[in-house]
Amino acid sequence: MKVAVIGGGSTYTPELVGGLARERERLPVRELVLQDIDAERREVVGGLAGRMLERSGFDGDLVVTDDLDRALDGADFILVQIRVGGQSARLSDETVPLACGCIGQETTGAGGFAKAMRTVPVVLEIADRARELAADGAWIIDFTNPVGIVTRALLDAGHRAVGLCNVAIGFQRRFAGLLGVEPESVLVDQVGLNHLTWVRAVRVDGDDVLPELLAEHGEALAAENELSPDLVAVLGVLPSYYLHYFYEHDAVLAEQLEGTPRAQTVIEIERGLLELYRDPALNEKPALLEQRGGAYYSEAATGLAASLAAGSGETHVVDLRNGGTLAGLADDDAVEVPARVERGGPIPLNQAPLAPELLGLAQHVASYERLTAEAAVTRDLETARKALLAHPLIGQWSLAADLLERLIEAGHLPTLAPEAAA
Repeated sequence: MKVAVIGGGSTYTPELVGGLARERERLPVRELVLQDIDAERREVVGGLAGRMLERSGFDGDLVVTDDLDRALDGADFILVQIRVGGQSARLSDETVPLACGCIGQETTGAGGFAKAMRTVPVVLEIADRARELAADGAWIIDFTNPVGIVTRALLDAGHRAVGLCNVAIGFQRRFAGLLGVEPESVLVDQVGLNHLTWVRAVRVDGDDVLPELLAEHGEALAAENELSPDLVAVLGVLPSYYLHYFYEHDAVLAEQLEGTPRAQTVIEIERGLLELYRDPALNEKPALLEQRGGAYYSEAATGLAASLAAGSGETHVVDLRNGGTLAGLADDDAVEVPARVERGGPIPLNQAPLAPELLGLAQHVASYERLTAEAAVTRDLETARKALLAHPLIGQWSLAADLLERLIEAGHLPTLAPEAAA
C-alpha cells in the first residue's frame, strides 16, 4: 500500500508518521511519500520522519520529494494537508477582517472565505492529477481547511474524497477520560457542518450518556469550548469550540481587537518545532507539538484510512455528501456526521432532524459554503460578494463589498475574473 502526504513538510507530519507506525497491522504501508514544495521544511520534517520510522521498525520505503507526480503515482491514499500562502496568509486572514469590525479566523467568516478562495483551486489541481496517476479506487482524505468547502468542491468535481476534522476525536477522548472508559467504546454523535457542529448524544454501549456528562461536567465542558454554561444548558447539546465565534461574537471580536493573532503564536511555535526537528538525535514527536493544535490528528487520519482499506464498518465522524441525512439541508451539501466506513466508502448513520435553533444556523452557513465553493472555481466577483453576504457573521452588503476589496488588496486572495469585475 502506498500513502502520499501532500504538504508533507507540515509540522503536523510527525503526528501522522506516529499514527502510521501504530496502525501498521491494519494499514500495511509499503511506501510513504512526503511531498512538499518548501525545500527546507521537506528536508527537516522528512529527516525526523525517517528517524521516527526507523525507531518504530518500519521496513517500507520513505520518499521525500517536491515532485507531485512522483507522490501521486500509484498511491492508494492521498492525504492533503496544505496551507496555500503559508502562515503569512493566515495572518492576513485573521487581521484584515478586524479592520471592518469582523471576526478574523482562518476557517470561519471572512478569513475562512479568503482561505477557501486560495485553497480550493490548488486542491482541485492536485485531485485532477491524482485521477490520472493514483491507483484505481484511491481515496483522497482532506484535512486541509476549510474542510467543508474543500470537500464539497472535491465532491462537486467527482473525486473520491472524504473530509476529516479532529474535533470529534478530541471530544471522544475527553468524554472517555471523564467516564473512565476506553475511547473506542465512546461514539460521539456530532452533527452539522465542518467547524459548525453540535454533540447531540454520547453513546457508550448504546446508551446516551450526554445528559449525565452535561449534568456533572457541563460548566467545565462549556468553559473548554469558550461558551456560556447557561447556553449549553438551554440548548441541551454541546457545541464545538468554533460555535463561540457565533454565540459569543461581540466578546470574541473585542478580544481579537486587543489580543495577538493566533497566526503570530503559531509562527513562533512552528519556528521552535522546526529547530527541534533538526536535532539528529530526535526520533519522536516533541512535547511542543501539542501546542500547535490538531490534537489526535494522527489517530483520526490513520484510523479512517485503515477503516477504508479494510472495510471494517467502524464509525468515524467525517465530511461527506448530505444525501438526506440531515433534513432541511440540501442533498449535495457537505455535512459532518458519524458514518459507518465500508470498503466502498463512508455511509452516514441515520440522524434525527436538527432542532430549529441549530438548523437555522446550519442552513445559513451551508448557503455561504455553496456560494464560496462556486466562487473559488469560477472566480466570479459577484458570486464572491454573495458568499460574504450570506455568511451570518457578515451579512451586510456594504460590509461584504468592503471586506472583498480589503482581502484583494492584502494580496492573499487570487485574482477574480476580470470580466466579472468590470
